[in-house]
Amino acid sequence: MSEPIHIISLGAGVQSSTMALMAAAGEIKPMPTAAIFADTQAEPKSVYTWLEWLEKQLPFPVYRVSRGSLVRESLTIRVRKDGSGKWAKNLIPAFILNADGSEGIMGRQCTSRYKLDMLEKKSRELGGIARGQKTVGVINWIGISTDEIWRAKPARVPWAENRWPMVEKRMARRDCVDWMLSRGFPKPPRSACKFCPYHNDAEWRRLRDEEPQEFAESVQYEKDLQEVKRQTDNLRGVPFLHASRKPLGEIDFSTEEERGQLNMFNNECEGMCGV
Repeated sequence: MSEPIHIISLGAGVQSSTMALMAAAGEIKPMPTAAIFADTQAEPKSVYTWLEWLEKQLPFPVYRVSRGSLVRESLTIRVRKDGSGKWAKNLIPAFILNADGSEGIMGRQCTSRYKLDMLEKKSRELGGIARGQKTVGVINWIGISTDEIWRAKPARVPWAENRWPMVEKRMARRDCVDWMLSRGFPKPPRSACKFCPYHNDAEWRRLRDEEPQEFAESVQYEKDLQEVKRQTDNLRGVPFLHASRKPLGEIDFSTEEERGQLNMFNNECEGMCGV
């Protein structure tokens, strides 16, 4: 039986970029067969610019895979087969404010549908995984660092095994940044959809100040999502992108510690976003 192939789950953020470059330098072994970037088509421009640069530094191929546009699917209004009403998929964990003042969080499928499913599909192809295979044929490298080790989860399928090289190296996110800078590499951006409700205030502020077009698109997306939910009947409350449940374009992000949104990436299933 042949040895499993090693594949990097490349989020194009700090940790996974460091992991890929360390592998290219021979500091993590064996040399991966490939890296896979699962594209929601909703990352900030800075992430795509960074990914183009990163691909040129690596001796192994980077495959970009995509289910399509997360924006388009989440804003699509569907009509029930019996004509009884309209509905839209709950894909992102938006914060809900109900008419009676109670609060909630919208159902979330974005990580599973747009990240994990697509990564597994390409990994299965690259690993030549047979239907019903139970033996491990793929080792997935995931860029979780020691400061977020709680995000480390086992693989969802029997033919894959997850590995966390940054944890093996006892490297936190700050160590990854230091490693990059010490070798003359630029600092990577944080990888997450531009409108992700799990952004903390520092990231919203960065997006507003450094990528104003991306921030403006997030503000518009929130308005579009609210309008879609107003027209459908599978969600009664109003969705917001910020935990304060106020319009994104009206929030002051300058006092993060006093009133800011929690950094909720520790709740991110399977640890696939933000790395």
